[in-house]
Amino acid sequence: MTGTPVRVVGSLGTAQTLAWASSYYLPAMLAAPMADELGISTPTVYAAFSGAMVVSALVGPWAGHAIDRRGGRVVLVGTSLIFALGLAALGSAEGLWTMAAAWLIVGVAMGSGLYEAAFSSLVRLYGHQARGAITGITLIAGFASTVGWPLSAWMETQFGWRYACLGWAGLHLLVGLPLNAWLPKSPMANKAVAAEPAAAVPLPAPARQGATTALLAFVFAATWFISTAMATHLPRMLEAAGTTLTAAVAVGALIGPAQVAGRILEFGFLRRVHPLLSARLAALAHPAGVAVLLLAGPAAAPVFAVLHGAGNGILTIAKGTLPLVLFGAQGYGARQGWLMMPARIAQALAPLIFGLALDAWGANALWLSGSIGLAACGALMLLRAQPGRH
Repeated sequence: MTGTPVRVVGSLGTAQTLAWASSYYLPAMLAAPMADELGISTPTVYAAFSGAMVVSALVGPWAGHAIDRRGGRVVLVGTSLIFALGLAALGSAEGLWTMAAAWLIVGVAMGSGLYEAAFSSLVRLYGHQARGAITGITLIAGFASTVGWPLSAWMETQFGWRYACLGWAGLHLLVGLPLNAWLPKSPMANKAVAAEPAAAVPLPAPARQGATTALLAFVFAATWFISTAMATHLPRMLEAAGTTLTAAVAVGALIGPAQVAGRILEFGFLRRVHPLLSARLAALAHPAGVAVLLLAGPAAAPVFAVLHGAGNGILTIAKGTLPLVLFGAQGYGARQGWLMMPARIAQALAPLIFGLALDAWGANALWLSGSIGLAACGALMLLRAQPGRH
């Protein structure tokens, strides 16, 4: 990995795996037992989690600006402490309002400690050479669900959901915090960004820059809507398309490996092409999978899962590399926070909106997600790379 120390990518990727496993992937295993003991409905727990994602959207620009000024080390170390506080509060919740308040604290940590913050930290360290490092941490953190779901389920079965939350809080203090503290200090980051010659990376004209920002924000919101909708409703959606529950679970298991395969493809062959091209191809993957599934029937479900998973894996990297290649490294963190704000809100709304569509239309709800994917691809086709950017 040229110009990107393996130590930084390994430590940050491991810390990101922990952050995703203990936040985004936590409700799938703990929402039901949490709701049972607190005397509330499971959808209420998911509603509180959606509130956390809205909070993360609001925190994102502030966290990105802080990384631009100070580097990622200080922000990510603080995030480890906030994750631990929020998860400890969640494990100590006694009712609806304390549970919701705990999720809001976790939302603050998500807004300042997930991929956007990690990407911004890498750009502060390596400037335009960060593409390989961004791909590297997504390769590692791509296993967050593979690690998080079984570990959450095991802790819940052995000790209960409260101790599962406390266990994740302890891991943030014992593992996540030291790993984030191991990042290089900000002066190295300042040197990397300052060394980028302005003439070699011309910015678009102000009017065009505004249009580019709007298009990119739409792409991120559209693709995160699809990703979250599929993560929430995939087994039910596949059953509506005609598969059995057993087959739906087996097909769903293909998405994780497909995501990792897509990221390996980006790290290998696609790193030779412009990030816009790889993003366009990735955005087409979900609509192509939808067409195959709805036209060929349930036998094509594995093809849908592989296409959706691979495209989603590459798009995760594109969320870090496209702002870098289109706007440059200067002010990357704050810009990334603003760009991802609509995406976080779309992510919070996706389970409800796609669930209603699934109730009303059955498997034909996939035409909704497929159309959104085509719109994202169309927006990417309107974007143009700047000379000298790759």
